[in-house]
Amino acid sequence: MSARRLAAQRREGASQSRTGFQDLYRAWMRHHRLSAADSLYRVLDKPLSSVLTWLVIGIALALPVGLNVALDNVDHLSSGWDSPAQISLFLREDLEADRAQQFQQALAAREDIAGARYVSREEALAEFSELSGFADVLASLDENPLPDLVLVTPAGQGGEAASALREELQATPEVAQAVLDMEWLQRLNSLMELSRRLVLAVGGLLVLGVVLILGNTIRLAIESRREEIVIVKLVGGSNAFVRRPFLYTGLWYGVGGGVFAATLVALSLWFLSAPVDQLAALYQSGFQLSGLGIMGALNLVILGGLLGLTGAWLAVARHLVEIEPR
Repeated sequence: MSARRLAAQRREGASQSRTGFQDLYRAWMRHHRLSAADSLYRVLDKPLSSVLTWLVIGIALALPVGLNVALDNVDHLSSGWDSPAQISLFLREDLEADRAQQFQQALAAREDIAGARYVSREEALAEFSELSGFADVLASLDENPLPDLVLVTPAGQGGEAASALREELQATPEVAQAVLDMEWLQRLNSLMELSRRLVLAVGGLLVLGVVLILGNTIRLAIESRREEIVIVKLVGGSNAFVRRPFLYTGLWYGVGGGVFAATLVALSLWFLSAPVDQLAALYQSGFQLSGLGIMGALNLVILGGLLGLTGAWLAVARHLVEIEPR
């Protein structure tokens, strides 16, 4: 009989423990909902101040994101320019045509060269006249200023192999000058990498500025509610209980700033789309500006919210401990 009574007491204690945990969980969730709603109401209750804060955060976030979008568009445009590296060998002026063709055939037979094409000076002048539109001016010249040319395509795909081959061909006696046609694209890629690092550095500084702005905003909110915080702590409220509304305030400021940033980037791209389309049409290109997209805008809003939480947490951790009942 006593064993049954003991088992019943244990079941009753376990049930009360589960009920107590559920009550605590419901109270915790209810306070989160109330804190989120109350903090949002306080943010919207001061529309001018909130809009200015959102605008400052939005500009700080939109600047590096917009620059990164611009670099992505340039990278997308330049990806269509990638082609096998080609070396232009400008032959000596005193080199005879038969000797130049023999030199081209010798190059074509090499294993490290995928192809070699001989272009005579007459053919080069005719092609230049057709493409440049200066046929009348070129026809009036007494002599052809262009040298014979051999276009060499390296067998290797790497830029280092092409550069090494250019150095080797430059040293041959038949060649006056060897030019690697992909050097300009390599310079562009290096410039793009430098630009991305600059954007990353500027973005880091602006993100730090956003955190500091949000931290100062939350600090002012804490100071304006100092007496309320003291009363809550007098009746037994924990630091976590007091901290929660301010964290939600930082979240709303950050999310609003992210929305403003995504809007500013979209408006900037829309403003530039017409001139870019017109310029692309002049070059007979189908290039169009690409924006953030839905996921990019959503990631920007999430980033703003995380920065808002970070700034609020730092501000609360710094100033909340200084407010104690006396």
